[in-house]
Amino acid sequence: MGKVVLYGSVSVDGFIADANDDPGPLFDWLTSGDVPLDAGGFLTVSQVSYDHTRPYWDQIGVTIAGRHVFDQTDGWDGVPPSGIDHVVVVTHRPPPDGWDPTAPFHFVDSVQAAVATAQDLAGDRIVEVAAGDVGGQALAAGLVDEVRMDVVPVVLGSGKRFFGPVDSQHLLADPEVVLQGERVLHLSYPVKR
Repeated sequence: MGKVVLYGSVSVDGFIADANDDPGPLFDWLTSGDVPLDAGGFLTVSQVSYDHTRPYWDQIGVTIAGRHVFDQTDGWDGVPPSGIDHVVVVTHRPPPDGWDPTAPFHFVDSVQAAVATAQDLAGDRIVEVAAGDVGGQALAAGLVDEVRMDVVPVVLGSGKRFFGPVDSQHLLADPEVVLQGERVLHLSYPVKR
């Protein structure tokens, strides 16, 4: 079974977006280099960021996101992002009207069900949990193996927290990865159990 990774880009003060859901410059690092990260060539990063990010993205089998992210992205038009095979959406609402039931999206009502479903679908590939409320719930439930973050040199001041509603202490091990890219610091921490 693949590991469960909580992942996202984050400001140095711990936010994934401002109070209006605007990530501001948090994704600028994805267009600040000269090495194409995706097949379309829209995303261009430094060589360091490419060497770190591309192999990770290639290992992801399933992404878990909350309904808020799903709605903001219009469900990625029924196509999982970045070549991922499946998306598991944590929600208490049914899929939107007119949603294609054959699209590789799975709607579940708890973070525990999301991780179980995602692990079944991913096999030995990585299950990625989007940072924010759902990611924080997965960490609090003891379901996360690793925390990966792309720290961007900006202070947002307030907004949507990387760990969402987490309000208790969770220990992480020393970072296994600390890499400086262009306008980003890549960090990876195993979760202590």
